[in-house]
Amino acid sequence: MSTEAQSYPGESRTNNDRSPKTQSIEPVLIDTSEVATLLSMSTSWVYREASKLGLKGYKLGRGRNAKVLYKRAEVFKWLEQQKIH
Repeated sequence: MSTEAQSYPGESRTNNDRSPKTQSIEPVLIDTSEVATLLSMSTSWVYREASKLGLKGYKLGRGRNAKVLYKRAEVFKWLEQQKIH
């Protein structure tokens, strides 16, 4: 029987450190201000135009404090469609 720790796919271990390395995880959802920054537009433009452009928002919460989030992959997909060929 081996005394070394078993390594799993996607997990990195070093000889000095027996804990898995911290990996950054891309968020699936991004908020309106991040979408605006990504598209170089204002947040009011995103709120006004997103649904017209086919970007579907996901509302979390109620009332004035509700947060609208967008799927990062959908934003990049829409952006790719805007490419001038």
